[in-house]
Amino acid sequence: MSKLNKAPRRKPVHQKASGKIDHKRVRTEVARKNRKHFEPSSSKLAAVIAMLRSSKGACIEDLCKATGWQAHSVRGAISGAIKKRRGLAVTSETTDGVRVYRVIK
Repeated sequence: MSKLNKAPRRKPVHQKASGKIDHKRVRTEVARKNRKHFEPSSSKLAAVIAMLRSSKGACIEDLCKATGWQAHSVRGAISGAIKKRRGLAVTSETTDGVRVYRVIK
């Protein structure tokens, strides 16, 4: 191939003016491309959300039985994936010594 047929080299999008590559920007854009934008209805997290949306709510023991997760994993899913990532408002109240979690609609 001759030099006339080659396209001119472009500066990479992630290259700074100094010529160095901005690796932080590359990582965030790769993570953004790999992020899933859907919520499968058959996932364990979807089952947890469905149980929390019921009128009576759910306790940790019920959620552990439904998912097979340990109690600390259920609590982490409630605070991380449900509250922070999904933006759902989750409340908890203690009745008869059992803490019950609910999603506010």
